[in-house]
Amino acid sequence: MRTNLDNLQGKRVLIVGLARTGIAVCQTLLDMGAQVTVHDSKNESEFDKNFITYLKSREVACFFGSIPEDMSEFDMLILSPGVSPELPFIQEAASRGAEITGEIELAYRVSRGNIVAITGTNGKTTTTTLVGEIFRASGRKTHVVGNIGVAAIADAAAADEQDWLITEVSSFQLETTKYFKPQISAILNLTPDHLNRHHTMEAYGAAKAKIFANQTEAGFLIINYDDKECYALAKECKARIVPFSRLEELDFGAFVKDGKAVIKDDERLVEICDLDDVKIIGSHNVENILAAAAISYFAGIDYQVIGQAILSFAGVEHRIEYCGEIDGIKYYNDSKGTNVDAAVTAIKAIKENIILIAGGDGKAQDFEPFIQAFGGAVKKMVLLGRDAKIISEAAEKNGFTDYVFCKDMPDCVRTATELAEKGDTVLLSPACASWDMYENFEQRGDHFKECVDALRR
Repeated sequence: MRTNLDNLQGKRVLIVGLARTGIAVCQTLLDMGAQVTVHDSKNESEFDKNFITYLKSREVACFFGSIPEDMSEFDMLILSPGVSPELPFIQEAASRGAEITGEIELAYRVSRGNIVAITGTNGKTTTTTLVGEIFRASGRKTHVVGNIGVAAIADAAAADEQDWLITEVSSFQLETTKYFKPQISAILNLTPDHLNRHHTMEAYGAAKAKIFANQTEAGFLIINYDDKECYALAKECKARIVPFSRLEELDFGAFVKDGKAVIKDDERLVEICDLDDVKIIGSHNVENILAAAAISYFAGIDYQVIGQAILSFAGVEHRIEYCGEIDGIKYYNDSKGTNVDAAVTAIKAIKENIILIAGGDGKAQDFEPFIQAFGGAVKKMVLLGRDAKIISEAAEKNGFTDYVFCKDMPDCVRTATELAEKGDTVLLSPACASWDMYENFEQRGDHFKECVDALRR
């Protein structure tokens, strides 16, 4: 299903949540002629004055810090990713006949472009960015959008049949999809995350699996063969399944052979690149490279173009980002390590002599596997944020007692530096979301880098 833009003319829409996504949805729907109402739990004074002036100039009904009384007034509710569909007023609207959906679904309906959709617990941003670089290198008209930071709706409405929307999608975005059907989908991995929202791993996996729910035999699903819980999701998929594996040689798909990333299709085996020559570190990035190569290859891009783009790729901000060396101590920003598995990945990539800064909003995770993964690599841990005590309790339970608490990021960076010796690495990899102290992980990572820069003065 692709909706003609005229179908939104006069539609009574309530946008729930006015963060980056909600603002983009609001502007797009107004331009399409919808009757728009907005709701956000924040007060009006917390928004940019120019945006408020814009809303009033477009006669948008605004409910800041309050909820519209009559939910029967709306044909559709569009939820920002951070808004749970389980909220009572949303359930009430659904019971009164309103369609409950999200920005990714809307972007699909209004766009004529080709969609690549990438999800997974970890690696989404790196893989999405890399795929975007490969597509651009091939000469295709490319938009890198979605959970990566650019609302998909912003580019989707103007895209035509020649455009490619390389889209990072989260479980929050997928759970409100209905007709969403990318040409190529990818699931990178599946480990515990967002269980405070999804409650169970089964529900979390089911949300991820919606990425391929509407695909047909004409589409492709790129999926991690080594992650058995992840790969098990593919049994319900009608698209052509393309596995990738870091650990095994496959009869079909993307894998590692003699230290090289290769792809085997029905007719040939092609070498993409020598993995010793890539710039991004860690075994997890081998998986990201394999996934990106498979996506691009089965989208019809020449394998030599794919290889050259991978070798040129230097990684993404906030994901094991090298911040420099001061007095023999290295600093890495992994603020995007917002869950246990992502932080463990960063620890494994650095390998040894780590002074670890961790903590934040723990999202009801179990931190024992986090502590158990230290394996001698982490010398000391510096904790901050709302759930620092929960992490410390998991540490004590597993025999790790070399930790300290700090009140904020400047305090953490100073303390970590004091604890470090020449040859050590100070690593920010919180294993937690940032929402207890920051608006997002980018703001947290930027603050860490500012604190590191302050050490040089």
